[in-house]
Amino acid sequence: MKSYICDVCGYVYDPEKGDPDNGIAPGTAFEDIPEDWCCPECGAPKDSFSEA
Repeated sequence: MKSYICDVCGYVYDPEKGDPDNGIAPGTAFEDIPEDWCCPECGAPKDSFSEA
């Protein structure tokens, strides 16, 4: 699975870790995250991420 980086703040979404604090379980591919998910660091929308 590919990692994705926030173009606004540089936060890296690692699918092996997920984002459990925001309801995204470890092992969740970026493509499978709900569209209303936001960057946990800066609040940028999902479409502000690109492949790392």
